[in-house]
Amino acid sequence: MTTTTTLTFQLPSRCSDKMKMAMIVAMDEDGFIGRGNGLPWKLASDMARFKRLTEADGFNSVIMGRRTWESLPDSFRPLPDRVNIVMSRDTDWSGGGAITALYVGRAIEIAFAEGSDECWIIGGAQIYEMFLDRVDEIHVTEVHTKGSGDVRFPEWDRTGWTQNVIDSSHPDEDNEFGYTYSVWTKH
Repeated sequence: MTTTTTLTFQLPSRCSDKMKMAMIVAMDEDGFIGRGNGLPWKLASDMARFKRLTEADGFNSVIMGRRTWESLPDSFRPLPDRVNIVMSRDTDWSGGGAITALYVGRAIEIAFAEGSDECWIIGGAQIYEMFLDRVDEIHVTEVHTKGSGDVRFPEWDRTGWTQNVIDSSHPDEDNEFGYTYSVWTKH
């Protein structure tokens, strides 16, 4: 006599078959995003927005390069309440609290397998370039200064995208420069 057992697996209720892919970046008017393995400016309101968007309900992932990971202050590594996925060509690299991915497809697969509702691409320049054609939204904070870095956002053809300006600000005690925050949506 043969007994057959059927196992069923139900995904947790927070999992869906869709995951939003978005990019978030701050750049100056010349497209610079970094200087000396860090941010070239201090914008407290933009950092708060970054945290709010990338954390959301706590079921999100962030994908970054190894140098971006290493630029994070120790107290923010890993970024809390998000799955931290670090892309590195070094197969022996590991960072406490991060999952390593060697290639784009693997990084997306990890985010999806973790049940992420949203997957945010957070830099640096090489990672942005690898994901530009895979996102439907790019959240851009344009910092109103020029020539402030040594690393640029990759060339980006904005035809086929629609800009929606959400917020703008002047310099104040918490924000070194004025900025304009926009969401670019692919049509």
